Amino acid sequence: MQNKAIITSALPYANGEIHLGHVASTYLPADVTTRFLKQNGVEAYYVCASDDFGTPILIAAEKEKKTPQEYVAHWNKRDYEDFSAFDIGFDLFYRTSSPENIEFVRYVYNKLKQNGHIYESEIIQFYCPNDKKFLPDRYVIGTCPYCQAPDQYSDLCEKCGRVPEEIGSPKCAICGATPTKEKTTHHFFRLKNFGDPLFKWLEENQNLQKDVKKYVQNWITSGLVDWDITRDISWGVPIPGDESKVFYGWFDNHLAYISSAVKFLNDKGINGKEFWNSADIYHFIGKDIVYHHYLFLPAMRLGIDSEYKLPNYIPTRGHLTLQSKKISKSRNWYIGLKEFLGFYSADYLRYYLVSINPYSQDDLNFDWDDFATRINSELIGNLGNLVNRALGFTKKTFDGQIPVPDQYDEKDREVESKIKNLATELSDLIQKNHLDRALKKIMEFSANFNQYFQHKEPWKKGPGTSTCLFLTANAVYSIAIALQPFLPKSSQKIWEQLGMNGKVSDKHWNSISGLELKSGHVLGEIIPIFARIEDADIKKRKEKFETK
Repeated sequence: MQNKAIITSALPYANGEIHLGHVASTYLPADVTTRFLKQNGVEAYYVCASDDFGTPILIAAEKEKKTPQEYVAHWNKRDYEDFSAFDIGFDLFYRTSSPENIEFVRYVYNKLKQNGHIYESEIIQFYCPNDKKFLPDRYVIGTCPYCQAPDQYSDLCEKCGRVPEEIGSPKCAICGATPTKEKTTHHFFRLKNFGDPLFKWLEENQNLQKDVKKYVQNWITSGLVDWDITRDISWGVPIPGDESKVFYGWFDNHLAYISSAVKFLNDKGINGKEFWNSADIYHFIGKDIVYHHYLFLPAMRLGIDSEYKLPNYIPTRGHLTLQSKKISKSRNWYIGLKEFLGFYSADYLRYYLVSINPYSQDDLNFDWDDFATRINSELIGNLGNLVNRALGFTKKTFDGQIPVPDQYDEKDREVESKIKNLATELSDLIQKNHLDRALKKIMEFSANFNQYFQHKEPWKKGPGTSTCLFLTANAVYSIAIALQPFLPKSSQKIWEQLGMNGKVSDKHWNSISGLELKSGHVLGEIIPIFARIEDADIKKRKEKFETK
């Protein structure tokens, strides 16, 4: 583990509310990882921004009789509020339309051009005579030329993950008309120049998922296509020397990872560029944007002489479905994050989404019944039960003071070793991005101590009672620290019930295995951490959701 890290996640498009599908694959895993790194003494910063440019925003702003600037400012603020309510702890949430990013994007373009990686070419582009405008990729839908999937955007096939050279059977996504083809001059990035160095980087980076690397390398082997980085619209970063055109959003948005991080660090009095190049760089993404992050993003950094280092990690996860159906905002089949948090606590959703989300590109499914079952049986029936039993019984039997342990027997030594090994076991899993397995390990640890408590029968007040309560209370102490990256509010509540001062997030990760709750320590007030989800409540949610 490096002593510095910058964590980013795919930028939310400033064109609508954050929903459960957004947070599951990117923002929540990034937040858990950042909190874990900070607990380990790493100088880690989680930086994000709203993705502000593009035709969809221009059209939406026109409909609402707002300027694009007003429109994106609204969604930047709303997104940040929703993320904050979900305890996503950004160190900076900025915007791609910031002056820092605009300046940096133009700087990168000029350096790429200086290094011979940019050229201009006259192209034939789709033009909608009905809407009287050139159609950017997201406004042309048709058949993918690679896998023949219908109804795909011309800049990304969601089925095979490739960027089509030219979409088949094109239609205007605004009005449905068949577009004509007109001449225009665009600027291109010579992606073909970077096949060998990209392949080498993928081969040498052992932190990237093997299955993702393999098919990206297959794309490289089959031949890369130069990348059109220009759009004929008014809302975007203007091209230096050709101000009537703007950059394609995928040229400028991931550069905001760098410009936002550098701005944040410079404002703190830290040399942002030096920090970036000496830190571990994490980009958390969903599987639909692999092409951009494994090819475009590193190629552009290579093209400016690796002035800013390439990512060490690109944790890539699958999509969330709802009740086994694909999320669709246009079909109103989604759950807004703000709406969900009006029903249940952020920690319930954080627990559920981490627990069902493996470190893979497999899709995961949100199911109302499964959500309730996991919260009630795992979070409440297991972990909440241990906290209440261990601390409540100590409060009742020893006036809330941690007792002096008796001589250990074999069972005591066995569970003590579980405490002493927990920090390392969890750390190994989290560093390898297996967040679901780490959370499961915490729950197994809790279940083991529930069984130990049951085996020892401290309510009988026989020999070994003091040892049982001493070790079980220390297990709760360990859980409070271990749980902090996953369930920040609940872990703090446990911390306070333990009678501890300050923030649990300030405790070093290794304290998990330290048996630091000493004899004589006085516990705080013991109240249930979690509340059961009733069947009738879930039935109500399902009925409301299924009428959408």
